[in-house]
Amino acid sequence: MELPFLCGAAFLAGFVDAVAGGGGLIQLPALLLVLPQQTIPMLFGTNKMSSICGTAVATVQYARQVPIRWRSILPAAFAAFALSGIGAWAIRSFSTAKPEILKPLILGLLIAVALHTAFKKELGEVHQPRMEAGRERLFGLLLGAVIGFYDGFFGPGTGSFLIIAFVGWFGFDFLNATASAKVLNLATNLAAVLYFSATGNILWEFALPMGACNIAGSLIGTRLTILKGNRFVRAIFLTVIALLIARFGWELWRG
Repeated sequence: MELPFLCGAAFLAGFVDAVAGGGGLIQLPALLLVLPQQTIPMLFGTNKMSSICGTAVATVQYARQVPIRWRSILPAAFAAFALSGIGAWAIRSFSTAKPEILKPLILGLLIAVALHTAFKKELGEVHQPRMEAGRERLFGLLLGAVIGFYDGFFGPGTGSFLIIAFVGWFGFDFLNATASAKVLNLATNLAAVLYFSATGNILWEFALPMGACNIAGSLIGTRLTILKGNRFVRAIFLTVIALLIARFGWELWRG
Protein backbone atom coordinates (compact mmCIF):
# COMPACT_ATOMS: atom_id res chain seq x y z
CA MET A 1 0.00 0.00 0.00
CA GLU A 2 2.99 2.33 0.21
CA LEU A 3 3.27 3.11 -3.49
CA PRO A 4 -0.46 3.82 -4.17
CA PHE A 5 -0.57 6.20 -1.20
CA LEU A 6 2.57 8.02 -2.33
CA CYS A 7 1.31 8.23 -5.91
CA GLY A 8 -1.95 9.78 -4.69
CA ALA A 9 0.00 12.32 -2.67
CA ALA A 10 2.20 13.06 -5.69
CA PHE A 11 -0.85 13.66 -7.89
CA LEU A 12 -2.33 16.14 -5.40
CA ALA A 13 1.07 17.79 -4.90
CA GLY A 14 1.47 18.23 -8.66
CA PHE A 15 -1.93 19.89 -8.88
CA VAL A 16 -1.33 22.31 -6.00
CA ASP A 17 2.22 23.12 -7.06
CA ALA A 18 1.16 23.92 -10.64
CA VAL A 19 -1.40 26.44 -9.38
CA ALA A 20 0.23 28.19 -6.43
CA GLY A 21 3.39 26.37 -5.37
CA GLY A 22 3.68 24.47 -2.11
CA GLY A 23 3.30 20.93 -3.43
CA GLY A 24 6.09 19.85 -1.10
CA LEU A 25 3.68 20.44 1.80
CA ILE A 26 1.81 17.35 0.60
CA GLN A 27 4.44 15.12 -0.95
CA LEU A 28 7.32 15.36 1.53
CA PRO A 29 5.21 14.67 4.65
CA ALA A 30 3.72 11.66 2.83
CA LEU A 31 7.22 10.30 2.22
CA LEU A 32 8.20 10.92 5.84
CA LEU A 33 5.06 9.11 7.01
CA VAL A 34 5.29 6.07 4.72
CA LEU A 35 9.08 5.58 4.65
CA PRO A 36 10.26 6.55 8.16
CA GLN A 37 13.17 4.10 7.95
CA GLN A 38 14.83 6.08 5.17
CA THR A 39 17.35 8.87 5.69
CA ILE A 40 16.32 12.51 5.29
CA PRO A 41 18.57 13.05 2.22
CA MET A 42 17.04 9.97 0.57
CA LEU A 43 13.50 11.26 1.15
CA PHE A 44 14.40 14.78 0.04
CA GLY A 45 16.01 13.42 -3.12
CA THR A 46 13.00 11.24 -3.92
CA ASN A 47 10.68 14.19 -3.33
CA LYS A 48 12.71 16.45 -5.64
CA MET A 49 12.87 13.82 -8.40
CA SER A 50 9.09 13.43 -8.36
CA SER A 51 8.52 17.18 -8.12
CA ILE A 52 10.70 18.10 -11.08
CA CYS A 53 8.56 15.94 -13.37
CA GLY A 54 5.41 17.99 -12.70
CA THR A 55 7.31 21.27 -12.58
CA ALA A 56 8.86 20.64 -16.01
CA VAL A 57 5.48 19.86 -17.57
CA ALA A 58 3.86 22.90 -15.92
CA THR A 59 6.68 25.13 -17.17
CA VAL A 60 6.17 23.96 -20.77
CA GLN A 61 2.38 24.37 -20.55
CA TYR A 62 2.62 27.89 -19.13
CA ALA A 63 5.27 28.89 -21.66
CA ARG A 64 2.90 27.96 -24.47
CA GLN A 65 0.00 30.01 -23.10
CA VAL A 66 1.48 32.87 -21.04
CA PRO A 67 3.88 35.55 -22.40
CA ILE A 68 6.81 35.00 -20.03
CA ARG A 69 9.35 37.85 -19.89
CA TRP A 70 12.27 35.60 -20.84
CA ARG A 71 14.94 38.33 -20.89
CA SER A 72 14.42 38.78 -17.16
CA ILE A 73 13.36 35.28 -16.16
CA LEU A 74 16.11 33.22 -17.81
CA PRO A 75 19.02 35.03 -16.07
CA ALA A 76 17.09 34.68 -12.80
CA ALA A 77 16.70 30.94 -13.48
CA PHE A 78 20.45 30.52 -14.03
CA ALA A 79 21.13 32.32 -10.74
CA ALA A 80 18.54 30.14 -8.98
CA PHE A 81 20.17 26.98 -10.36
CA ALA A 82 23.65 27.99 -9.23
CA LEU A 83 22.64 29.14 -5.76
CA SER A 84 20.38 26.15 -5.16
CA GLY A 85 23.40 23.89 -5.61
CA ILE A 86 25.44 26.05 -3.26
CA GLY A 87 22.63 25.98 -0.69
CA ALA A 88 22.48 22.16 -0.81
CA TRP A 89 26.25 22.00 -0.43
CA ALA A 90 26.15 24.45 2.50
CA ILE A 91 23.57 22.56 4.53
CA ARG A 92 25.53 19.32 4.02
CA SER A 93 28.98 20.75 4.57
CA PHE A 94 28.53 22.88 7.67
CA SER A 95 27.56 20.93 10.76
CA THR A 96 26.64 24.16 12.52
CA ALA A 97 24.07 25.12 9.86
CA LYS A 98 20.61 25.09 11.40
CA PRO A 99 17.85 25.95 8.95
CA GLU A 100 15.39 25.91 11.86
CA ILE A 101 16.55 29.40 12.79
CA LEU A 102 14.78 30.67 9.67
CA LYS A 103 11.36 29.43 10.78
CA PRO A 104 10.29 32.36 13.01
CA LEU A 105 11.27 34.86 10.31
CA ILE A 106 9.45 32.87 7.60
CA LEU A 107 6.34 32.49 9.78
CA GLY A 108 6.16 36.25 10.35
CA LEU A 109 6.62 36.91 6.64
CA LEU A 110 3.91 34.41 5.70
CA ILE A 111 1.40 35.95 8.12
CA ALA A 112 2.11 39.43 6.76
CA VAL A 113 1.72 38.23 3.16
CA ALA A 114 -1.51 36.37 3.94
CA LEU A 115 -3.08 39.43 5.58
CA HIS A 116 -1.88 41.76 2.82
CA THR A 117 -3.22 39.48 0.06
CA ALA A 118 -6.52 38.80 1.81
CA PHE A 119 -7.34 42.46 2.46
CA LYS A 120 -5.94 43.94 -0.75
CA LYS A 121 -8.44 42.44 -3.16
CA GLU A 122 -6.94 43.96 -6.28
CA LEU A 123 -3.46 42.55 -5.63
CA GLY A 124 -2.40 40.34 -8.52
CA GLU A 125 -5.53 41.04 -10.57
CA VAL A 126 -3.85 43.23 -13.20
CA HIS A 127 -0.54 42.57 -14.94
CA GLN A 128 1.38 45.84 -14.67
CA PRO A 129 5.16 45.25 -14.55
CA ARG A 130 6.73 48.08 -12.55
CA MET A 131 10.33 47.98 -13.74
CA GLU A 132 12.09 48.82 -16.96
CA ALA A 133 13.90 45.91 -18.63
CA GLY A 134 17.40 46.42 -17.22
CA ARG A 135 16.23 46.94 -13.65
CA GLU A 136 13.83 44.01 -13.87
CA ARG A 137 16.68 41.77 -15.04
CA LEU A 138 18.89 42.90 -12.17
CA PHE A 139 16.20 42.33 -9.56
CA GLY A 140 15.39 39.01 -11.21
CA LEU A 141 18.99 37.91 -10.69
CA LEU A 142 18.78 38.93 -7.03
CA LEU A 143 15.49 37.06 -6.58
CA GLY A 144 16.86 33.96 -8.30
CA ALA A 145 19.96 33.97 -6.12
CA VAL A 146 18.10 34.42 -2.82
CA ILE A 147 15.29 31.95 -3.54
CA GLY A 148 17.71 29.49 -5.14
CA PHE A 149 19.89 29.40 -2.04
CA TYR A 150 16.81 29.13 0.18
CA ASP A 151 15.48 26.16 -1.80
CA GLY A 152 18.80 24.33 -1.65
CA PHE A 153 19.39 25.16 2.02
CA PHE A 154 15.86 24.72 3.41
CA GLY A 155 13.10 24.61 0.79
CA PRO A 156 9.48 24.65 2.04
CA GLY A 157 7.22 27.04 0.15
CA THR A 158 9.72 28.03 -2.56
CA GLY A 159 7.09 28.24 -5.32
CA SER A 160 4.78 30.30 -3.15
CA PHE A 161 7.56 32.72 -2.17
CA LEU A 162 8.37 33.21 -5.85
CA ILE A 163 4.74 34.08 -6.59
CA ILE A 164 4.74 36.53 -3.66
CA ALA A 165 7.81 38.25 -5.10
CA PHE A 166 6.56 38.43 -8.68
CA VAL A 167 3.18 39.85 -7.62
CA GLY A 168 4.28 42.24 -4.89
CA TRP A 169 7.71 43.26 -6.14
CA PHE A 170 7.51 43.02 -9.93
CA GLY A 171 3.85 43.96 -10.39
CA PHE A 172 2.81 40.76 -12.19
CA ASP A 173 -0.70 39.35 -11.97
CA PHE A 174 -1.14 35.91 -10.39
CA LEU A 175 -1.19 34.04 -13.70
CA ASN A 176 2.04 35.60 -15.00
CA ALA A 177 3.63 35.28 -11.56
CA THR A 178 2.81 31.57 -11.43
CA ALA A 179 4.19 30.99 -14.94
CA SER A 180 7.42 32.85 -14.14
CA ALA A 181 7.76 31.08 -10.78
CA LYS A 182 7.64 27.70 -12.53
CA VAL A 183 10.72 28.56 -14.61
CA LEU A 184 12.77 29.44 -11.52
CA ASN A 185 11.40 26.49 -9.56
CA LEU A 186 12.40 24.16 -12.39
CA ALA A 187 15.95 25.51 -12.15
CA THR A 188 16.17 25.02 -8.38
CA ASN A 189 14.68 21.52 -8.63
CA LEU A 190 17.12 20.56 -11.37
CA ALA A 191 20.11 21.58 -9.25
CA ALA A 192 18.75 19.56 -6.32
CA VAL A 193 18.03 16.49 -8.46
CA LEU A 194 21.53 16.53 -9.94
CA TYR A 195 23.00 16.80 -6.45
CA PHE A 196 20.86 14.06 -4.90
CA SER A 197 21.34 11.78 -7.89
CA ALA A 198 25.12 12.19 -7.82
CA THR A 199 25.19 11.32 -4.11
CA GLY A 200 22.88 8.28 -4.50
CA ASN A 201 20.00 9.79 -2.55
CA ILE A 202 16.99 8.96 -4.74
CA LEU A 203 14.67 5.96 -4.32
CA TRP A 204 13.99 5.44 -8.03
CA GLU A 205 11.38 2.70 -7.48
CA PHE A 206 9.22 5.31 -5.73
CA ALA A 207 10.39 8.48 -7.49
CA LEU A 208 9.51 7.43 -11.05
CA PRO A 209 5.88 6.32 -10.51
CA MET A 210 5.36 9.31 -8.20
CA GLY A 211 6.79 11.52 -10.93
CA ALA A 212 4.25 10.19 -13.43
CA CYS A 213 1.40 10.97 -11.02
CA ASN A 214 2.90 14.39 -10.28
CA ILE A 215 2.80 15.10 -14.04
CA ALA A 216 -0.89 14.14 -14.20
CA GLY A 217 -1.76 16.47 -11.32
CA SER A 218 0.35 19.23 -12.81
CA LEU A 219 -1.39 19.01 -16.19
CA ILE A 220 -4.81 19.39 -14.58
CA GLY A 221 -3.65 22.23 -12.31
CA THR A 222 -2.01 24.12 -15.16
CA ARG A 223 -5.03 23.86 -17.46
CA LEU A 224 -7.43 24.98 -14.72
CA THR A 225 -5.18 27.93 -13.88
CA ILE A 226 -5.01 29.09 -17.51
CA LEU A 227 -8.77 28.55 -17.93
CA LYS A 228 -9.94 30.19 -14.70
CA GLY A 229 -7.27 32.89 -14.31
CA ASN A 230 -6.22 35.12 -11.44
CA ARG A 231 -9.10 34.63 -9.00
CA PHE A 232 -8.63 30.87 -9.03
CA VAL A 233 -4.89 31.23 -8.41
CA ARG A 234 -5.52 33.76 -5.64
CA ALA A 235 -7.86 31.36 -3.80
CA ILE A 236 -5.47 28.42 -4.04
CA PHE A 237 -2.53 30.68 -3.17
CA LEU A 238 -4.19 31.87 0.06
CA THR A 239 -5.03 28.26 0.96
CA VAL A 240 -1.41 27.18 0.46
CA ILE A 241 -0.13 30.15 2.48
CA ALA A 242 -2.53 29.22 5.30
CA LEU A 243 -1.18 25.65 5.26
CA LEU A 244 2.39 26.94 5.34
CA ILE A 245 1.55 29.15 8.33
CA ALA A 246 -0.04 26.18 10.08
CA ARG A 247 2.99 24.00 9.39
CA PHE A 248 5.62 26.48 10.55
CA GLY A 249 3.50 27.49 13.54
CA TRP A 250 3.07 23.85 14.59
CA GLU A 251 6.78 23.11 14.23
CA LEU A 252 7.74 26.18 16.27
CA TRP A 253 5.21 25.37 18.98
CA ARG A 254 6.24 21.72 19.11
CA GLY A 255 9.96 22.51 19.09
